Amino acid sequence: MTIPTKTPPTTKTTQAKTPTTKTGPARTRTADTPARTDHRRTYPQLYTASRTPALVDVPPLPFLMIDGRGDPNTAPEYAAAVQALYAVAYGVKFALRRADGTDVAVMPLQGLWSAPDMSDFTTGNKDAWDWTMMIMQPEAVTAELVAQARSAAAGKAPESALARLRLDVFPEGPSAQVLHLGPYADEAPTIEALHTFIKARGLRRRGRHHEIYLGDPRRTAPQRLRTIIRQPVAQRSPAAGAHVGSAGGAQVPG
Repeated sequence: MTIPTKTPPTTKTTQAKTPTTKTGPARTRTADTPARTDHRRTYPQLYTASRTPALVDVPPLPFLMIDGRGDPNTAPEYAAAVQALYAVAYGVKFALRRADGTDVAVMPLQGLWSAPDMSDFTTGNKDAWDWTMMIMQPEAVTAELVAQARSAAAGKAPESALARLRLDVFPEGPSAQVLHLGPYADEAPTIEALHTFIKARGLRRRGRHHEIYLGDPRRTAPQRLRTIIRQPVAQRSPAAGAHVGSAGGAQVPG
């Protein structure tokens, strides 16, 4: 399937501050300094990829998630969802730190994409796109903690988006993935190469198109943006022709 451009919206419109060089003494870790946990290092196979497609087995993982529909470049609902996700994700981060000193990195934004009619992707009918935006969470995060972080985020993100936010486990399983380097608008050849790889391995596509946004479009030149494109897969039946599966109401050709 061909996926046109999808730029994750920003929640701030100010330019990035120019970092300054500190001339004071280097900080050293003490016994009271919390250890930092970055799940990109815990799951390097999920947050690094090469420009050559490869298979990966994705374990069930907890995510903050918000579902919606509409053009990701213009729909206020989409921008509100991303704003709410980050507001709660940072709320969870600081709550964990206050609780036991745990310092966890906020993970990259991810998106699941589908449409009731697959032609909406090829024709660019973005208003019909279904999306689930999400941010991975540590296993220690509970629904109660998320509820507290949601309450703390009131006034920092639209209430309608906060109300739709949930903590859920996403069981993606066996998948193929590849790194796309460059603008989101230029993803189509990378996606085509991934689909060709899947078919050549005797597999079929299932589930929803998945993207992990490793670059920040506010601070990164378009040609240097990095996006992991992932597609869940399954064994193709020997008698299968053009398989059609279902994911969130979307038809997914195999």
